[in-house]
Amino acid sequence: MNDSYEIERKFLINKLPDNLETYPHFELEQGYLETSPVVRIRRKNDEYILTYKSQGLLKRQEVELPLTKSSFERLIKKCDGLIISKTRYTIPDNNYTIELDIFHGILDGFVMAEVEFASEEEASSYTAPSWFAKEVTTNPIFHNSRISKMTPAECDIFISCLSDYI
Repeated sequence: MNDSYEIERKFLINKLPDNLETYPHFELEQGYLETSPVVRIRRKNDEYILTYKSQGLLKRQEVELPLTKSSFERLIKKCDGLIISKTRYTIPDNNYTIELDIFHGILDGFVMAEVEFASEEEASSYTAPSWFAKEVTTNPIFHNSRISKMTPAECDIFISCLSDYI
């Protein structure tokens, strides 16, 4: 079991990095059983995970537990809202790792980067690369749990308005 605090900053991006396909990447599919607090199930390639996340924007408690494939398949049917699918690229950035998510399906066109930190001090002193656009850490609409609650019409508006944030 992984029980820790997650400290991360979220960013929209203004262009994909060069040679994106050369970076390690994997497919994610996730759904939400609850969004306040967050109870999420996730498939990461062939790994299955149940995650609890407390309230918060920059820092929040995170607990992860392994799931079996059959448990995931049963639970995914019980999730409310959108099932989110995305490709996650892991890109080194000095002492950090950028997790670049390219969303698929109804969220096609949405791309967001997250960077995790060991402390709030590290998070506040981080300088984002030039291909990052606006920081959206404190805007809850950019939490996957909130996005999962959007209707198809709201997703269309969300995607069409992304350029307003960049």
